[in-house]
Amino acid sequence: MESPARRPRLAVIVANGITGDSRVQKTAVAAARDGWDVTLIGRSDTKRVQHSKMGPIDVIRVPVGMEYLRAVNARKAHPVRAAATQFHIQDQAALNRYSAAYRAWVRQKSAEAGWAGTPRRTSLKALLRARRAVHRFRVRAFKWEQRRKPKDPAPVRDWRRDWPQVVDLDLAFGPVIEKIKPDVIHANDATMIVTAARSAARLRAAGHRCAWLYDAHEYIKGVEWPNKRQAYALPAMEAEFIGRADAVVTVSTQMAELLKNDHRLRKLPLVVGNSPVREVIGGGKSSNSVRAACGLGPDVPLMVYSGWIGRERGVDAVIDGMPELPGYHLALVVGRTTPLLEELLAQAEALGVRDRIHLVPYVPQHEVADYLSSADVGLTPFKKVPNCEVSLPTKVSEYLQARLPLVTSDVKVIKAYVEEHRLGEVWTWDDPKTFAAAATRAMKHRDQLAEAITEDVLTDLSWEAQSGKLLQLYRELSKKTPPGPRPEVSWTVQETPGAVREVEITTADGQPVWKKLGNTKVKLGLGPANYAGQGAAYAQAITRLNPDVSVEVVMNKRPESFDYPADVYVDATRLRELDVQFQQVERVVGRYTHLLVDAFMPVFGYLNGSSVRGDLDALKQAKVKVGLLAHGSDIRHPGDHMRRHTWSLFHDAPEGIAEKLQAKAELNKKIADEAGLPLFVTTPDLLDDLPTAKWAPLVVDVKSWASEHPVMERERPVVLHAPSKRWTKGTDRIMPLLTELHDAGVIEFKLAEGIPWAEMRELVQSSDLVLDQFTTGSYGTFAVEAMAAGRPVVGYISDEVKAVTEGALPIVSATPENLREVLQSLLDDREGTARIGRDSVEFAHTYHDGTWTAQVLSGFLK
Repeated sequence: MESPARRPRLAVIVANGITGDSRVQKTAVAAARDGWDVTLIGRSDTKRVQHSKMGPIDVIRVPVGMEYLRAVNARKAHPVRAAATQFHIQDQAALNRYSAAYRAWVRQKSAEAGWAGTPRRTSLKALLRARRAVHRFRVRAFKWEQRRKPKDPAPVRDWRRDWPQVVDLDLAFGPVIEKIKPDVIHANDATMIVTAARSAARLRAAGHRCAWLYDAHEYIKGVEWPNKRQAYALPAMEAEFIGRADAVVTVSTQMAELLKNDHRLRKLPLVVGNSPVREVIGGGKSSNSVRAACGLGPDVPLMVYSGWIGRERGVDAVIDGMPELPGYHLALVVGRTTPLLEELLAQAEALGVRDRIHLVPYVPQHEVADYLSSADVGLTPFKKVPNCEVSLPTKVSEYLQARLPLVTSDVKVIKAYVEEHRLGEVWTWDDPKTFAAAATRAMKHRDQLAEAITEDVLTDLSWEAQSGKLLQLYRELSKKTPPGPRPEVSWTVQETPGAVREVEITTADGQPVWKKLGNTKVKLGLGPANYAGQGAAYAQAITRLNPDVSVEVVMNKRPESFDYPADVYVDATRLRELDVQFQQVERVVGRYTHLLVDAFMPVFGYLNGSSVRGDLDALKQAKVKVGLLAHGSDIRHPGDHMRRHTWSLFHDAPEGIAEKLQAKAELNKKIADEAGLPLFVTTPDLLDDLPTAKWAPLVVDVKSWASEHPVMERERPVVLHAPSKRWTKGTDRIMPLLTELHDAGVIEFKLAEGIPWAEMRELVQSSDLVLDQFTTGSYGTFAVEAMAAGRPVVGYISDEVKAVTEGALPIVSATPENLREVLQSLLDDREGTARIGRDSVEFAHTYHDGTWTAQVLSGFLK
């Protein structure tokens, strides 16, 4: 086989969302390390294509429609009867449209009856009665036909009609695969067998040589499918297409024999067990553990069940046995909440054991063994159904690589393996009391059982050993050899999904702007609001002055918001997605020692609600020291503010805004009062709303705003006003005066709206006066930047804010009412006004270059 000019292409396809499917991810990584150009294709949980990367691996998640499914469902089993009873009304939505049209017709005709003369009115009434009778008949007929439909209809013995979802999968995945033009397609599970067969055939017909293999993870004929049609369709699909595959792969010798016999295959399928990567186990790189996630001490007996929870997996028997195991805890490693999981938790509640059952999130596939290793025993409580009887599941390898003895039900293959190697205890699958006894024995003899987990066992159950066979198969099928391996592709490579984007923020000479999270005494998380980039500014100031602190800045980012500097950007539109939420848990727990939460935003997405309140217990359990940082509208109470300030911005707020912000402020004030955590505010006026907080001033790169332009030397001074939103700055209240003075030639007024930030800096530096806000009684980032540029600033400053700075704040206070007089005095005393500009630079350096802020936060960071 000659080495190709390009790397051979592999498409690994799977009908799930990829996350949590360790076999699929490890397959892609192994091939990439071997030198293949790999694309991993899964299903999107949104209506858009999602692109991401796993090192050199392209990850594509494809949205799957329901058009073919709907078309099949629209077909009538009895078309003649349906035409009469259903009147071509296919579903409830169509019935609603028909009824709406009828009601509109009735209103029109009944109005005509009121307008018409007596003879005409009589005929219209008759027409209305006749049409009403027809409408009632059709509605009743529709409902009658719907009731006739069986809840679990018998298969029609055509898999396309019995399980049309597979056709929709093919319609979605096929074009993506064929665009890539892979040399090999690796189809995982029966749901991808149709797509792989069709795409490979279509590529061959177009002149591109493409081989494909079918990887049977389950014994399809032995699965207890939830309905009759699926139970017929999936085995029928497998039977139709498995013989077309260029190779068949499966997970155990027993399944290989069954597949060969069932489908009369010429060759025994290749057995590739799904095992962890040994090379990365025990490296000490992961600080995650199921015990820590459960919040349990080292002496608490802890059992763990990892992976998908289906009815055939037997977790219900474990819960039934928990009352017989007082003091024992159970960790369920799950990817998402399902109706069955909720049912099991309700069962635990009824038995009085819910407090000893813990739901803990998935971790990246390369961390699974280390993650599980803090438990005492691993559970495989499978029921004795054919699919569970014929394979050694992934979790067995993961438990053993974690050096956990097993407690297993008496399903055939696992029981034989455990008893042969003396790796655990076996119980009778349908007797929960025998489970409790087995768990007790395993816990008692844990050390002796763990000693039986030998190097030979671990080597055989490693992905390095198993995947080598798969990589050789790719070469044989494609007749291609990769140009060279890529050992630099780590087994631990992690996906950077579209929802979470990590970046490296550096200076012009390539140096980090702040000390990145690493080996320091204090590991600080900052975010997730990062309003005006203040999280990044704080990080830079803190790490510049405190060598014992490293920081990770996180920003929940919407498409329309600026890319202020941050280490991690999280798509704010996807915070309700469980995968995104668990990523945030994994990023925080075990990595941070301290967390400064700004704007009271939730840290773990919406996993525990829409504010930080729901996350605080989990953060406490994880021993993360938390502080709360308020920026402005997150804590500023509109009602109180309007009572304190005549010119309050909330008098001019768009309808509904004040009420919405007041509800938010009241909730956040309650959180602050009840949490008892260190509190900080970025602007001094917020101390009116949080009097127990400390002022941690806004941080600005003061030196970068410095300007050599003189102040107040022009005959017609340039006056700049730059509102982000006019109502928040009082713009409309001051515009008439400023326009008047501009038109009179007294000043040159510049209104900067929607200006790029780079241009804004130049505008500030070249102005003589900057007008900030006339509505809050305080000052914000823009005012600080103007002061750093040596520009005198005019705005409304309350007496309380002046007192916080002990009178040092050089901003000239004015209201819309007295602004004319204030401006005139500044124009009359130009030397004094220029002196205010010089004082402003000194004030910006003293309070806002980050030094003061870092000192305020130093107590929290001890």
